Parts: sequence; structure tokens; C-alpha cells
Amino acid sequence: MKITIDKNVVECTMENPQETADMEVLWRLLVDCVADNKRMEPIGEYIPAKSNVARFVIEGVSAKTVYTDDQVQEECTVVCRICNKYSHLKPGDSVPVCCGKPMEDVD
Repeated sequence: MKITIDKNVVECTMENPQETADMEVLWRLLVDCVADNKRMEPIGEYIPAKSNVARFVIEGVSAKTVYTDDQVQEECTVVCRICNKYSHLKPGDSVPVCCGKPMEDVD
């Protein structure tokens, strides 16, 4: 990914399909066309000599997995159609909510 900074504008240019997909997920988490957009705040430290990882937290996005009251009757795999996250469920497991919607059965 190429990052360009011009005063107070940061521009990210994706350089491969995986980065494009990751940016789409991030964009959908941050941008809300109906309500307020979310903010990313830096956490920890960014010292390239120690670790070349920069971490941010997205305000307003719960880190705890939320589940629906619906339970699956048989073993299956569910997917989030927005971010493509998968989860394998066993009979009696509740369906997780991801990106604001219940995950869907892919079987």
C-alpha cells in the first residue's frame, strides 16, 4: 500500500487485490451513510526499529462478538457477506452478528 500525505489529507493507494479487499472492509466499518462515521484512533506505539506494525482502534465498533437468538440445528459454516469473515458452527450454537448483520449459512 502506498500512503501519501498532503497537509491534513491522507491518501492510500492499494497495490494488490488483497489490500483492495482489506480497504473495502475498513471503509465499510468507518463510513455510515445514515449516521455518524466512525473514527480511528492510534493505540500503543509505532517505532519501526522495534516493530513495523501500527495499531488503531475504531471507536464505536464493539470488540465483543454479538450473537442472535437463532441457533443452528446442524453443523455449518456461516459467512459475513460484507467482510467475508467465516465461522464454523456446531448444533445449538447461536448465529454471530458481523458488520451489523447476522452471518449467513454458506452450505
